[in-house]
Amino acid sequence: MSPNLILLFILFYFGTLFYISHAVSKKDSGNDVFFTANKNSKWYLVAFGMIGTALSGVTFISVPGEVGSPNGEQFKYFQFILGNAIGFIVVAKLLLPLYYRMNLTSIYGYIEQRMGFYSYRTAASIFLVSRTISSAFRLYLVVIVLQRYVFDYYNIPFAATVLISLLLIFSYTYKGGLKTIIITDTLQTFFLVASVFMTIFFICSSLDLSVVSAFEEVKNSNYSKIFFLEDFIGSKFHFVKQILGGMFVTIAMVGLDQDLMQKNLSCKNIGEAQKNMFSFTTIFVIINLFFLSVGALLYIYATKNNIQVPLDLVTNKPRTDLLFPEIALHHLATFPAIVFLLGLIAATFATTDSALTALTTSFCVDFLGMDKVENSQKENLVRTRHIVHFAFSACMFLVILVFNAINDSSVVGMIFRVASYTYGPLLGLYTFGLFMKSKKVNDRLVPFICLLSPALTFLINENSVNLLGGYVFDNELIILNTLITFTGLLLTSKTVADKYHF
Repeated sequence: MSPNLILLFILFYFGTLFYISHAVSKKDSGNDVFFTANKNSKWYLVAFGMIGTALSGVTFISVPGEVGSPNGEQFKYFQFILGNAIGFIVVAKLLLPLYYRMNLTSIYGYIEQRMGFYSYRTAASIFLVSRTISSAFRLYLVVIVLQRYVFDYYNIPFAATVLISLLLIFSYTYKGGLKTIIITDTLQTFFLVASVFMTIFFICSSLDLSVVSAFEEVKNSNYSKIFFLEDFIGSKFHFVKQILGGMFVTIAMVGLDQDLMQKNLSCKNIGEAQKNMFSFTTIFVIINLFFLSVGALLYIYATKNNIQVPLDLVTNKPRTDLLFPEIALHHLATFPAIVFLLGLIAATFATTDSALTALTTSFCVDFLGMDKVENSQKENLVRTRHIVHFAFSACMFLVILVFNAINDSSVVGMIFRVASYTYGPLLGLYTFGLFMKSKKVNDRLVPFICLLSPALTFLINENSVNLLGGYVFDNELIILNTLITFTGLLLTSKTVADKYHF
């Protein structure tokens, strides 16, 4: 597939998104539309659109790539997905009712009412930093692909590719915000899901396999091991670690994250929001199983056609993230290549546009107080929101450049590793607020506790083999971070006569 054809396809794709954005925001582009979509979203659109937001380009490329990783990961990731499913149910049953009962625009308003001003700003700041970093990582992955297979052909530097991508996203999100995102993400999720199934079909055709025989071959291959029950102490792949890590990472990265919760809060009522979450969970688990199957088929195809995993241009090491685009764009026909590109762009930009909207919402509500009655009549609030939206686009641009300079590992692992450090204190804050209702924190000490906790977690993780009898942490590291934060809050709190009722 030629770079010129890919570029024309990308321009057409974003032209479609821009048209949708213009149509949605033509009548109303105010802050209520941007922040909450007027709380009138259809639950089934939210549920389907959230698939694209939750999966991202990481799932589309990195997850299939890791199936054949030299580390022997195979279908290990599906253990983590099962933990995710448990986490989604906890969010739907525990956190969503709380948010709806308090009628929140930003979910961190709970922390303000429960713990105080400094705790509130700390929680919002953790989200802003965490989501900026994780979204930048996700966008970084797809920009690498675009750079390698398209923009290098035109001698366009990496920084310019990143800038172009972010400007395109900014162009169709800055007016309509959440209302636009609900519609565009539904469209993009459709492209993503269709791309997964069509990719499986094309690879099966290339291997002269029916779909049934292909799954049988995957089952009998060296790539399909799901449950790892050996060596609990020393293995990162162990079932218990993956389930617990998946569960708690999901509660933090979904239930305590303004991005995905903002969409849930745009539904009419708690009943519709919970229907959205349960439907989303079912589809999410099934789709990830298909992504893992794509990974196994890619390695089977690569072995039969003597295709090597592409090397990183900087480190000259095998880069499993690039196997899928290498096969799709260089070894399959034009139409399968277009299908791959469609799914990749849909997955990645559905995540990034949603994140930019959530970051803007959180800053405008949590730091500028745009949802306060006393501020609602101030002039130029929409203009201020546009400036904030642009500023977060610029922050993401800088983070991607930094990450490109230092990263030499799989993006999927990096995202969840960072989440264990950044979202742990947030999970600790909410756990304390929900389950220690007779305790009042020392509000001014909370920011220091939330800074100290990740530092202690890092030190323990780095020395866990010596300190904990050979124990090796994986994504369940977030539990340790949460416990340290919770303990710090408990030790600095005091018992009060009036219990909190939230």
